[in-house]
Amino acid sequence: MNAATALPPVQAAFWVLIPARLASSRLPDKPLADIGGLPMVVRVAHQASQSRALACVVATDHERIAQTCQAHGVRSVMTDASHPSGSDRLAQACDLLALPDDAVVVNVQGDEPLIPPELINAVADTLYAHPNCVMSTAAHPIHHVDDFLNPNVVKVVTNQVSHALYFSRAPIAWWRDGMASCTTGLPPTVLPNPLPLRHVGIYAYRVGFLRRFPLLSQSPLEQVEALEQLRVLWHGEHIAVHITPTAPATGVDTPSDLARVRALFQ
Repeated sequence: MNAATALPPVQAAFWVLIPARLASSRLPDKPLADIGGLPMVVRVAHQASQSRALACVVATDHERIAQTCQAHGVRSVMTDASHPSGSDRLAQACDLLALPDDAVVVNVQGDEPLIPPELINAVADTLYAHPNCVMSTAAHPIHHVDDFLNPNVVKVVTNQVSHALYFSRAPIAWWRDGMASCTTGLPPTVLPNPLPLRHVGIYAYRVGFLRRFPLLSQSPLEQVEALEQLRVLWHGEHIAVHITPTAPATGVDTPSDLARVRALFQ
């Protein structure tokens, strides 16, 4: 394991915030979907609580989710329903919890009931190990060409100290002779070396930056790629990337995803 993939020797304190909205076009009432006798948002909170987090708090915009959390002993805060992004919701949650600017919070999505607690710890530790970064996130090597070419699979390239250089839906980094061994007009059948990295949507933030983030103007690249993290790079800030050797379990976006996760708890 090289310096880019090794876990930093830091074990500092952090909070987990779980944004959970009731609205979902592909899976109505998704946070309340039953998984093995518990609502999904409660499953996520229970999984995240196995990390080293000081506390796990659900940030929601709907009373039904707040009531569900209370019924299962999960802490929650009510945030505005008009937030344009999850980052805005988290920033308000930090204010409601009166967290200091030097605190660190990890954003765990409310549809990740299988999120590895070790990954939560690693992303938080990575931010502490990179004091010149305002955020940290995670990535893992891509092993299949279909994933490399899929625009729904976000890729990231990093520098020698594991800071993100760019995130994209396009296949990056693209090697110069990538099409040379292919039939003309057809996509490649092999991956570049070193293997490209798939971005994993988990973030740790310094609270002071999280409060400042909603005030930053959107970047043209963010709008083109539909990737909010590009706003951070556009404004000259740094994002540290923890590289894990294997992919974590995927979240729940569709009815088929829900059926798959439910089967694991039966």
